[in-house]
Amino acid sequence: MPAAAAGPVGAVLRTAAVAGAAAAVWGVGIERLAFTVRRATLPVLAPGSRDLRVLHLSDLHMAPWQRRKQRFVRELADLEPDLVVDTGDNLGHPVGLLGLKAALEPFRGVPGLFVWGSNDYWAPQPKNPFAYFGGPSGAHAEPKALDTDALGAHLGSLGWTSLNNRTARVEVNGVVIDAFGTDDPHREYDDLAALTPGLRGLRSRKVRPALTLGVTHAPYRRILDAFVDRGADLMLAGHTHGGQVCVPGYGALVTNCDIPRRQVKGVSSWTHDGRTASLEVSAGLGTSIWAPVRFACRPEATLLTLTARSV
Repeated sequence: MPAAAAGPVGAVLRTAAVAGAAAAVWGVGIERLAFTVRRATLPVLAPGSRDLRVLHLSDLHMAPWQRRKQRFVRELADLEPDLVVDTGDNLGHPVGLLGLKAALEPFRGVPGLFVWGSNDYWAPQPKNPFAYFGGPSGAHAEPKALDTDALGAHLGSLGWTSLNNRTARVEVNGVVIDAFGTDDPHREYDDLAALTPGLRGLRSRKVRPALTLGVTHAPYRRILDAFVDRGADLMLAGHTHGGQVCVPGYGALVTNCDIPRRQVKGVSSWTHDGRTASLEVSAGLGTSIWAPVRFACRPEATLLTLTARSV
């Protein structure tokens, strides 16, 4: 290469290398730990209902040494939520439950609902992050099982209710909520047919709910369509990490499921067969310990203020 050409090309390469290094430092050392609370108000309750404050937690991927994350989650109790909804992937390490217990203790006695993600069953393993560009991630050949039973027992001890292929009616501050959910759709653990008897029973009751809530870990289209068909007014999900690594001005590059990229995080709506429900997808608070980076996508919890519809 001629010397005259090598100079400008070399300068471009050096600039790119410096920019890449700076982005890596930011994504791994700063933004990954820049926990934030996203707030939104949704008019989804029956007319005349009192407001409800719902804290949506997702994708903590907790490891025992992650004290800053644990402290942030503990401090979320200061928001005084009426209800906590946990959309799964709580664990990020075989003994991650130790850190999760420390983080969630202030919520003991606060009503809660939860579903599982794959990382509530299986420990994370090293993977090629570029594989996500080929589609949703698959299962490992020899995954290490986590103590899901112990996790469920602890969340139950807080007073939280499992919605893993189940239905439940909860009353929060006088507001009746009919809730249903699925086990992890990403690993196809969901069983939508199992919801039918429970929903039939809820709808046979004389008291009508102010809200019908659908909860799942991974917002696959088939799940969202089924939730809308089953009467959900509001649907909560996680799993996507908001794309985890995004491009400013463009957004998420991948979703790790089949939801449109524009709906990879935040509040939107979902329509199926002429009916529309509100959808809130959390970007989550964690990452896999094998891919500890976020860029243009801060880790988040969501505080939803649910208000009454006008009609």
